[in-house]
Amino acid sequence: MMRGFLLNKKDMFSGSIVALITPFTDSNAIDYFCLAELIDWHIHSGTQAIVLAGTTGESPTLTDDEKIALATFAVAHAQGKIQILVGNGTNDTEHSVQLTNQLNDTGIDGYLTVTPYYNKPPEAGLLAHFKAIAQASALPILLYNVPSRTQCDLSNELIIQLAELNHIVGLKDATADLSRVSRLRKLCPASFSLLSGDDATALAYCLAGGNGVISVTANVAPKLVAQQQQALSVGNVAYAQQLEITLAVLHRDLFIESNPIAVKWALYRLKKIPNTNLRLPLVPLSSSGQQIINQTLLALALFDQESE
Repeated sequence: MMRGFLLNKKDMFSGSIVALITPFTDSNAIDYFCLAELIDWHIHSGTQAIVLAGTTGESPTLTDDEKIALATFAVAHAQGKIQILVGNGTNDTEHSVQLTNQLNDTGIDGYLTVTPYYNKPPEAGLLAHFKAIAQASALPILLYNVPSRTQCDLSNELIIQLAELNHIVGLKDATADLSRVSRLRKLCPASFSLLSGDDATALAYCLAGGNGVISVTANVAPKLVAQQQQALSVGNVAYAQQLEITLAVLHRDLFIESNPIAVKWALYRLKKIPNTNLRLPLVPLSSSGQQIINQTLLALALFDQESE
């Protein structure tokens, strides 16, 4: 059995976690009716947790009030059937602290806290930033390291240091650098969750010691991602690898344009959302991209597997 899956603590974030899109109405307000249906679909499909207001949720274009409303609605609708996490990170420490204070009483299960973007802080600044946010809440925090978007990389040494802080319980690692997993697994606390944030390398990440994935692909194929993570949890590597044959195609094609552009088109084609609305500066999928996603969904028979 893989080392990362020896840990099955109830309070540990693990398995298939979806980085959920934010559905919008024709007037570009949050579509709460559609959000409720997506939450129900993920509960039914075996997804273990939902991340709201992350990268895939178009967090840069969501106001603080909208993030609070998303959290409040999702918690009330889910009724404890699935864990709810919310993105609370910004590149302004004081803003992040204020947002965290506002989210603390919404009933969510924890936070996904991205590294500060654009500022390019030194490690001392990063440490102070995450300390301040951790001190603002008693809820668990997952660090979010995605240097391809933020131009800010958490070093292994800093992650190990942050893992010792109260309430910082795990990492979403979107670096796709598999060489980092074993060292972090060895030097972080045993209860520290190591979660892949890169779908294309998530299987390898888990086999190297990770505890699960915060997945974009799970938006479109929640059953398959959940089944793969369940297979890994019981040591059935062969079945997990079999599922990867299908999932690898989605991992590739859902990123043909900036996330979540292709994901929203795919969900629209699966009749899970009524439109493909995104907030500027993101725009709908190109016609060539639409053809690719349409062909992929048909080839993988996802209309049958995931549309129930």
